[in-house]
Amino acid sequence: MQCTFAVFRFDPAADRQSRYQHYVVSAEPADKILDCLNRIRWEQDPTLAYRASCAHGICGSDAMVINGHVALACQKLVRDFKTANNFVIEPLPVFQVLRDLIVDLRPFFEKHRAVRPYLVTAGENPEKERLQNSENQQFVEPALRCILCAACTATCPITRVNPAYLGPAALLRAFRYVCDSRDTLTLERLQALDNDDGIWGCKTMWWCTEVCPKGIPVTKCLGQIKRLLKKGDAHA
Repeated sequence: MQCTFAVFRFDPAADRQSRYQHYVVSAEPADKILDCLNRIRWEQDPTLAYRASCAHGICGSDAMVINGHVALACQKLVRDFKTANNFVIEPLPVFQVLRDLIVDLRPFFEKHRAVRPYLVTAGENPEKERLQNSENQQFVEPALRCILCAACTATCPITRVNPAYLGPAALLRAFRYVCDSRDTLTLERLQALDNDDGIWGCKTMWWCTEVCPKGIPVTKCLGQIKRLLKKGDAHA
């Protein structure tokens, strides 16, 4: 069948304003949206710019807006959209457009690094691994599925009105270490998040959970940080 794609185009080096360029692609219902974009670039317009890598929902690089919804182009199929085979493809909101569907994710990763996304321990290193009981591992396990695609942060309405807000992805990574029984910076981590640009910026609107391509209960995980701050407890 024939599908029409209206794709956002903008090159800051050459364009004064953005535009939408239309392409007609022959596709099957089970084809991925990424497959269609690849056909456009390979067969019609090699100047079209977008990110993609694994094409299997693992790397998270091809997050974009498809018919008004943030999603991974490699996870969404043509048949998933009831739009008479018409598609509008746009870059992630919130972030600056570098070219076409490619956005500047440096602010996103700066916030991710700000929460110190690594285990901090005290004392001498053990001869083997640092032990973590299964209950604690299962508690933080949902956060381990995050692929840093930025879909949740781009969708979050708080991010749109407060650029300083850490955003759900960074807070989710903070949850992973705040609640890890092996980490020794729990109190310091919680104190750093105890503000309106941190965890209290989250208004529990659930958009991050709804859009997550890995099915992570982001809102619930962020709620655990709030619970710990209210309790003054170190670990769940």
